[in-house]
Amino acid sequence: MANLSDVAAEAGVSPAAVSRYLNNRIELPQATKDRIDAAIAKLDYRPNLMARRLSTGKAEAISLVTPDIANPFFAELAAAVEREAHERGYAVYISSTSSGAGNEADAIRRMADGHVDGLIMMTNRVDDGTLASLLENRDNVVLLDEDIAGANLPRVFVENAEGAYRATRHLIENGHRHIALIGGPNRLMSVGERLEGFSRAMAEAGLPVPPGWVMLGDYTSAYGQAAASVLLDGPARPSAILACSDYIAVGVMKAVRARDLIIPRDLSLVGFDDMAFAELVDPPLTTVRQPLGDMGRLAVRHLLALLEGGEAPAETRLPVQLISRQSVAHPATKDIL
Repeated sequence: MANLSDVAAEAGVSPAAVSRYLNNRIELPQATKDRIDAAIAKLDYRPNLMARRLSTGKAEAISLVTPDIANPFFAELAAAVEREAHERGYAVYISSTSSGAGNEADAIRRMADGHVDGLIMMTNRVDDGTLASLLENRDNVVLLDEDIAGANLPRVFVENAEGAYRATRHLIENGHRHIALIGGPNRLMSVGERLEGFSRAMAEAGLPVPPGWVMLGDYTSAYGQAAASVLLDGPARPSAILACSDYIAVGVMKAVRARDLIIPRDLSLVGFDDMAFAELVDPPLTTVRQPLGDMGRLAVRHLLALLEGGEAPAETRLPVQLISRQSVAHPATKDIL
């Protein structure tokens, strides 16, 4: 098996230069980099990871905690994190917690035991204080997408309130006056912020929100279908619904079709996320696009800045974009002021 000295001899440089190059601790001319890379490929050199970890004191790995890797939203974020981390020489260990508090706590404890150098934390549930306590005084953790109350850590979020505000304004500008909202778990940061944006747009337009027309539960298709069923079967039916995730929007579509109604003829619908399937459903979904790639990349950069002894912004907010498709239309004449 080839060793570091073999690679150095083949590339015509010193073993120290190869070592520092592999550890991203030296800037070499491109021609020298190419010679080292060619030597590594020719000799099939594989670094002794244990020796590197002993010499550097680092695992050269980070952990990504995600509620559900099967969910396309979290899968896309995870892919962005992996790409950025790999480009910077770090492996990524993914823990899919199924939104379980115990699983999330275990992932934090593994980091504390030194299995990884740092952690990017994603959750989609309201913390009871357990996670905040475990993360207290940590200088190697970044929160991504959702907040954990009481955890004073760098955060990477999107402009949730602005996104919901724009979505609601879009419905109002298309003539809607009877608009309902279906969101995720009450007390979750993103839920509160999206509700704030919705409420602000409605208040600015002088439009009331009837009791029961704000329904909060889960960011799932099942909840979207159940909540929409209540709204559609009520004494007064909304002409439009803001679904605070694309999964909720899919559930709304199921409830609409079960009643032989048609989107957008009988109900206009806006989602939030812009998942890949949003433009494939029928009709293609108008939604608020979150920049998932940028979110994942920034989370890694902030975490590595901490690991290298630097600082990261206390909070980074990324802009969102309203993507207009075919799920919104002007309502019936009686709904237009």
